[in-house]
Amino acid sequence: MPSCGTGVAEYPDEFIEYHCGSPFGCRLDGMMTVSRLPFVFLLTGLLGLAGCSVHEPVALYQLDSGKPEQPKQSAGMAVLLGPVSVADYLQRETLLQRQPDGSLTAATDGRWAGSLSADIDQLLVRQLAWRLDSQRVVLAPATTGFTPDVQVLLSITRLDSGVNQPAILDAQWRLVDRRGQVRDNRIVHLEEPHQGSSSAQVQAQGVLLQRLAEQLSAAVKPLANQPANVEEPRKAAPVQVRKEQEKPKIPLAAPIRTDMEVFRF
Repeated sequence: MPSCGTGVAEYPDEFIEYHCGSPFGCRLDGMMTVSRLPFVFLLTGLLGLAGCSVHEPVALYQLDSGKPEQPKQSAGMAVLLGPVSVADYLQRETLLQRQPDGSLTAATDGRWAGSLSADIDQLLVRQLAWRLDSQRVVLAPATTGFTPDVQVLLSITRLDSGVNQPAILDAQWRLVDRRGQVRDNRIVHLEEPHQGSSSAQVQAQGVLLQRLAEQLSAAVKPLANQPANVEEPRKAAPVQVRKEQEKPKIPLAAPIRTDMEVFRF
């Protein structure tokens, strides 16, 4: 048996590394060093699989605006869309899932590609411009000098769906004419079925907004024939002429005649 130290055993059929200081002998310490290799390879493989599972790609979604055509008129009806207010729970990139009990959970297989409220604005602008055949549909705030025929004030309080829940849209709009008078006020509730997948739910929500734009355009069209808002000329205020204050009349002194005569000597 060789002395303790680092080296090679003198056995002809064995190649064993051993270290001095092993409590159970030099040969047993070498066997323990060799046996650790399979465990290290197994641990490395498990860590690699765990890393692959963490970085799975997540699908990004945008609302489907349909196939709106380009307006043919160079001008058309002037429409100011907005302000458009969207419910607070929709102000995020998370794709929410409506549960049967009414609660909302975050989808694990997808999220919105950017701002949902911005997608809603652009979808409605394109849909209204196409349905009204007008190039003058703009988002609020309007630029200086733009005088709308009608302003659409829109509030969206719900837009969501679930695997087993239909897509639902709740909204309210008000139409204000050139004179600043409210011409229409309507509350809308729309539903759209889907196949259950996240992509099908997003598509159904886009269809709901297209239906909303269709109803809006039908309500806006009658306001295109409004009489021109002509300001009436202001009447000049009557000029009040102050009369000079009349001075009190003082009677003139008149000589008094008497029958008495005056003699001089």
